[in-house]
Amino acid sequence: MIHVRQANPLDARQMAELLNRIIAKGGTTARTTSITPEEMQAEMRLYPGLNAWILAEDDAAQVLGFQHIGPHPDLPPEAADIATFVRLGQTGLGIGSKLFEATKRRARRIGYKWINATIRADNDSGLTYYQSKGFEDYRRLPDTVLADGTTVDRICKRYDLSR
Repeated sequence: MIHVRQANPLDARQMAELLNRIIAKGGTTARTTSITPEEMQAEMRLYPGLNAWILAEDDAAQVLGFQHIGPHPDLPPEAADIATFVRLGQTGLGIGSKLFEATKRRARRIGYKWINATIRADNDSGLTYYQSKGFEDYRRLPDTVLADGTTVDRICKRYDLSR
């Protein structure tokens, strides 16, 4: 069974491990360097009241995925940026859907009007995921250079929370 709840700093170790496996695999996240649990906790403390960290876990409390929304300097204050990470080998099982339902509710409570997802253009699974949730393309960022020097296009998708 998949349980969804607000993440807390005690979850940072498992969240960092899950994210680091995705980073190491490559090709789906703009992140190119690993993150420590302490760095994850620091990110979780940013923008109090304006961000949310939603976590999915199984019956044994193993983190299956997490989703984050929060402000971004390239977005207006009424928009939240979103990031979604699901344990490798666990995609397509409904984890992302359950996370997004909880994230939408939280985003509305915070007062956001829309959510932005910026996805690598070569991340087919990410593009498909956000499209399946109702996100619509609104901008393309060509030739974005990542921290490791990789150059990729990035696609910005928007979800209107008034739905």
